[in-house]
Amino acid sequence: MAPSFFRSIIIACSSIYLAVAISPGFPYGSEKVRGVNLGGWLVLEPWITPSLFDNTGNSAIVDEYTFCQMQDRATAQSVLEAHWDSWITESDFEAIAAAGLNHVRLPIGYWAFEVGPGEPYISGQLPYLQNAVTWAGNHGLKVIVDLHGAPGSQNGFDNSGQRMDYPTWHSNGTNVARTDAIIKTIADMFKDNPGVVPIIAPLNEPAGFDGSDVLSVVRQYWRDSYGNIRYPYGSSQQSNTVVLIHDAFQPLSYWNGFLTTADNNAQGVAMDTHIYQMFSDDGVAMSDDEHIQSACGQKSTLSGFDLWLIVGEWTPAMTDCATYLNGRGIGSRYDGSYPGSTAVGSCTGLTGSASSFSSSYKTFLRKSWEAQAITFEAAGAGWIQWTWKAENADEWTYQAGLMNGWIPQNPTSYKYPNICD
Repeated sequence: MAPSFFRSIIIACSSIYLAVAISPGFPYGSEKVRGVNLGGWLVLEPWITPSLFDNTGNSAIVDEYTFCQMQDRATAQSVLEAHWDSWITESDFEAIAAAGLNHVRLPIGYWAFEVGPGEPYISGQLPYLQNAVTWAGNHGLKVIVDLHGAPGSQNGFDNSGQRMDYPTWHSNGTNVARTDAIIKTIADMFKDNPGVVPIIAPLNEPAGFDGSDVLSVVRQYWRDSYGNIRYPYGSSQQSNTVVLIHDAFQPLSYWNGFLTTADNNAQGVAMDTHIYQMFSDDGVAMSDDEHIQSACGQKSTLSGFDLWLIVGEWTPAMTDCATYLNGRGIGSRYDGSYPGSTAVGSCTGLTGSASSFSSSYKTFLRKSWEAQAITFEAAGAGWIQWTWKAENADEWTYQAGLMNGWIPQNPTSYKYPNICD
């Protein structure tokens, strides 16, 4: 009896060891992620800082690529450096921590690490990334380093650095190899600092909606990134860094079993999903009540997934009214100015400064925020709102929500705790 008894103990202990083989810098799965994105800082987005684009006087400048390419380089560099110096500072980290949040997700482009021949990008972002990590440490916040743009663009969105009709990252092996090398660099930078940088997200929003050619590259890239992040020491020694992969716009069921412990004993992998309701004609046409119902209905979709599930982007806003949200020079579906769309109503009073928002609209934003925060915590490992600040789109920003009452000073102090019941 004794040998089999001890064998059972050994097997049980081995299982426990495998389950806790890495020790993340945050207790994912037991404590909820509550965070905010630092959008528009180290990767420009026209809707977050429209003034930077409008001030060029050139309507062909629609992303960071053309921002660096189509104007005097010294001018572009001085504007970028002034923006990097001022858009996010330590006082923002202090305010984020004071709001009861525990994570910031920090988008950065590949061009912060290397720029290839013929690419116009201006580098210089890395000292600000290092500052952000220092500031986060000073204020007890965790940083998710998020590679938001890859060579050739992984989605064709302006927030990848280069707006284009069809992305080219996946179709060029050199693009992917360059991205792998950058992930190795990021993993090496933070491998010994999991207490402040517990997660690396190897690529934001790859365009899985473009089909199997993209998805096959993405699946292999996620596996390669797992290896690059988990084993940054050049040996069998493992890091404690969590790998945050994105669902590539596929249903979660597509990813069942992927990079779980049952998949070659993968450890410390989380799934990022982004939930927005305004990027379709049907979405913007929904009533306020339908938007709330849709938010609450995500619980059944998100529950029970086999990795830590973080809603890494979402917003209380439910229209696409923010200037340049769909791209510089492109209108909104809500007011019918987007090509081929049918107007739902006027954008007046739904975007811009909160001083123009009615009390009923601010009440709706509060209900929208709570319905989503409650749902994402109930169904998954937590949430990270997009975004902390914007020049002229208060309905999207955590900062304005705190100042104007539709986001609580403590993220678990709900006015509508039963909104989804």
